[in-house]
Amino acid sequence: MSTEPETTENAGPQTPPAAVEGADGATEAPDATEAAEDGSKEAAEGAGELSEAEAELVAQRLERERIERRKAEKQGPVDSGAKLSGKAAELLAAVRAVEGGAKPPATVFGTPEPPRRPATPDPVRRPQPMPAVPEPGSAAPAPEAVAAVQGVLREGGAPEALAAQVAAALGEGAEERLREDPWQLLRVAGVRPEQADGFARALLGAECGPDDERRGRALTGWLLEQAALAGHTALELPTLVAALEQRGVPDPDAAVQGALAEGEALVFQDALDEPGTAAAADEEEAGESRPVRVLVGLERYALAEESLADGLARLINSTPEQGGSAEGWESAAVSAQGSAAELIRAVAAHGLVLHTGADASLAEPAALLHTAHTLGLRAWAATHSPVGRARFAALLDAPEGPGTATVAGLLSGVEGPGRDSDGALDLDLLVVLDAPQLDVETAALLVESLPDGARLVLAGDPAVLWSAGPGRVFADLLAARICPQVASRRPDPGPLGELVSGIGIGELGQVDAPGKEIVIVPVRDAGEAVHRTVQLVADSVPRAIGVPAEQTVVITPGHGGAAGTRVLNAALKERLNPGPGRFGGFDPGDRVAYSPAPGRTLPGQVVKADADGLHLSCAGEAVVVPKERVEQTVRHGWALTAHQAVGGRWPAAVVVLPGDAAQALNRPWVYTAFGRAERHLSVVHGVEQALPRAVAEVPAKPRTTRLPVLLTPQTAQD
Repeated sequence: MSTEPETTENAGPQTPPAAVEGADGATEAPDATEAAEDGSKEAAEGAGELSEAEAELVAQRLERERIERRKAEKQGPVDSGAKLSGKAAELLAAVRAVEGGAKPPATVFGTPEPPRRPATPDPVRRPQPMPAVPEPGSAAPAPEAVAAVQGVLREGGAPEALAAQVAAALGEGAEERLREDPWQLLRVAGVRPEQADGFARALLGAECGPDDERRGRALTGWLLEQAALAGHTALELPTLVAALEQRGVPDPDAAVQGALAEGEALVFQDALDEPGTAAAADEEEAGESRPVRVLVGLERYALAEESLADGLARLINSTPEQGGSAEGWESAAVSAQGSAAELIRAVAAHGLVLHTGADASLAEPAALLHTAHTLGLRAWAATHSPVGRARFAALLDAPEGPGTATVAGLLSGVEGPGRDSDGALDLDLLVVLDAPQLDVETAALLVESLPDGARLVLAGDPAVLWSAGPGRVFADLLAARICPQVASRRPDPGPLGELVSGIGIGELGQVDAPGKEIVIVPVRDAGEAVHRTVQLVADSVPRAIGVPAEQTVVITPGHGGAAGTRVLNAALKERLNPGPGRFGGFDPGDRVAYSPAPGRTLPGQVVKADADGLHLSCAGEAVVVPKERVEQTVRHGWALTAHQAVGGRWPAAVVVLPGDAAQALNRPWVYTAFGRAERHLSVVHGVEQALPRAVAEVPAKPRTTRLPVLLTPQTAQD
């Protein structure tokens, strides 16, 4: 049997006539939950030496607490809703009733209007210090608390292994809280409503029923958490009510009211017509109430969006420190070319700038950072992953020049310039690459950590998959047009660049690939897809293309299914690094995907294992994963999902599209997966016409966020 890749007559990813859809198990959908799955239980794991991930998670918690304190110190809410009447006015009245300590009327939902930020934020407000190392008291719950929770779980027939996570999620008095409200079990990641219902029936007996208000409140919170995993920072009220009805809640309106009254959720009303528009003016003249959209969300994401909008307003309205003469900036712009010059001029005059472009466009932020460093600015770049950091550092090619870090390392203090006496990052210019990967909480932490007078550049490819966490920060900012935007005019070169650029605009065309840069491998079913993938990685690509197996990545839509990452990794391990898996399923030399925190994946390799845990090498850095956390945070990593691979590129990529993946495909997924290849792309193709249809007709899944509304004052001001 020939193991050569297909010839270049099939170089464009057209659908092969012989391909048929496989009948294997469904592939997991590649939405935000896929990337968040890895490491989702990490925060509740047992105590040990503090890792980078723990430092990051606790730093985020401290920052959220700081944001909440700042919100509490603000003056009372601005009088809003004066122009509202009817249902909208009733909603606002309900909110004010809750603020006064009363429950809202049974006929309406409270809809608190969030305080609008002033046009010019307080110039003296600075971020508070955020320690890089968590406080000692932030470790796992006390053994006696875990033991007490184990007793309650045992009574209700729930796995006692959940005790540590329950105790961590419920905090002090976890045993009493769980006994009084068994549906609090839904606060633990991975617990389903039907499991919580069974636990409640075992504990409460005849007192348990579908109309229990505790069940309604808990399901409301659970649905909002699930929405966050799918990328939403809030849900529209009708959507939430319908979801509660599907879960068997008899009175979903009362369930949402209960969650609001208990402070477990926040409700907002957002005007659908922006102030100052012709439609809004006509409604005001006619004395009509403005249409509003009612949203329900969790407090943490509401506070993050508020904080992010505040921080962005501070950057937009502040005057950046010059860090060099105007003549110096202009001279650097003149010597640069094309859109690089536009970027330098925009950053010279503005505190916030957006830069868009594909991989080749990274040369422009690199030129900007060199310019800023030459002019005396403390300039840093932050990337989504260590792989991206290493690649961008190679572009800078200046040991004494601008610094590079990962976003997580910058926030935790493990990497970067450190913080000044006011707690702000000790820098003048921050360029954040892979900006589409910023979720709303991470973006808020970054923006709030910048000192007054600093410049921020958010750069990235808007066509790739959005963040694993909730929000669509980069897309919302591009749509809001509240600051300068510079679109790179540097196309990615070669057949791969042409192919991926076409996908970005919804076109999947035939591409000439004389050097076998693009190869299509038709398959009939998932079993053949796995076989051909192993053959490509282990034999065909190294021999015909010259890229060794260790420099080739396999990308597939999900972890499950007959050709998901689990099956593919098992097959690739058997061929490339067979062994008994004596270290929790791993052997030295295994490629792995390590997820130190939800939504972050670090490709690495197993070095050894000892009493301290599993020793990995990730992007040249030594990492030790405690043995109790290996199962939750480490997977084999020859095959990744597109969410796990985003932010990195490999010399060769094999994208596997079995028949059962058809429903999981959309344009951002295909664009991201195909774009991970630098020199060679093989497409193991079994989805027939689903691939061109996904590229042409299936855009990104919509996400509900409030950031555009919160940015409206800045839009109106501009």
